Amino acid sequence: MELGLYTFGDITPDPGTGRAVSVAQRYAEILAAAKLADDAGLDVFGVGEHHRLDVAISSPAVVMAAIAAGTKRIRLTSAVTVLSTLDPVRVFQDFATVDLLSAGRAEIIAGRGAFTESFPLFGAELSDYDALFAEKLDLLLTLNEGERVTWKGRFRPPLSDAEISPRPFSKLPVWVGVGGTPESAVRAGALGLPVILANITQPPANFAGQIAAYRQSYAERGHDSGTPKVAVATHVHVAKDSQTALTEFYPYYSAYFSEHLRRSGRVGEVARTVYEQRAGALGPIFVGSPQQIIDKLMYERELFAHDRFLAQIDLGGLPYAKVARSIELLATDVLPALRG
Repeated sequence: MELGLYTFGDITPDPGTGRAVSVAQRYAEILAAAKLADDAGLDVFGVGEHHRLDVAISSPAVVMAAIAAGTKRIRLTSAVTVLSTLDPVRVFQDFATVDLLSAGRAEIIAGRGAFTESFPLFGAELSDYDALFAEKLDLLLTLNEGERVTWKGRFRPPLSDAEISPRPFSKLPVWVGVGGTPESAVRAGALGLPVILANITQPPANFAGQIAAYRQSYAERGHDSGTPKVAVATHVHVAKDSQTALTEFYPYYSAYFSEHLRRSGRVGEVARTVYEQRAGALGPIFVGSPQQIIDKLMYERELFAHDRFLAQIDLGGLPYAKVARSIELLATDVLPALRG
């Protein structure tokens, strides 16, 4: 199983001091985390896309290009690219550029977007939420196939023998991000694309049927390019012992959700009891000692037989020193167990 990290670059104020780092410092911390992960032997580093003032990254490919310059081997992906509100031609060109700069390490995770602020920003109708994604995914996959493209759709001007440059080293791996909508997973299976399940609130067992339906859809369409790939992503915090991990992470975890709720016009926080339930043996988030992380990974492996796990370890204003320690523990204590 591959083990990697992802970040949204959130700049939630530190719950202890009430101060948030600057966007420039947040970028510096992301580059440092990516280099540390690369040096430590982790497999993947993902960069999310949002369009709001409390999250620093709106252009994953730009950040990925900066990471490429300071790393050597770690794969680089978006987490996710909100394809519904972007031009697939530009998306392909940006990620092909990252692929060339990184010697073939770029990937795309395409998603419909759990947050919808990009729809009015880019003039897309929320009522076309699913249709936009389906059409733009079709175009992105077409662009990935060859240098010249003829294509026609509903939401953008047609292409007639258009030259698509630059070309990546080889076809870009395109994953589909899925969550609470089973139809998205079934569609990815029909297209023969790998999926990544993002789950931060629900018991993982709730999604076993969705992943099974994905594999069934994959098989029914006769895709023969190997076993369908599945990844899982969630919030993670690792410390030397379970109590330290639970205690030191909770204020940042709670602050992260409180900030999102406040910005959406709601008031509330994640109660400690809810947090500990989510961090429990059958819950969705991974908070604990290295051995607890390993045990939980094996539990989810039984549910999903997945190929990749991505950890979001830098949320809620968590100081970079604690982020770095989590990365080091994942690399030194968890990764050898997965590979063994």
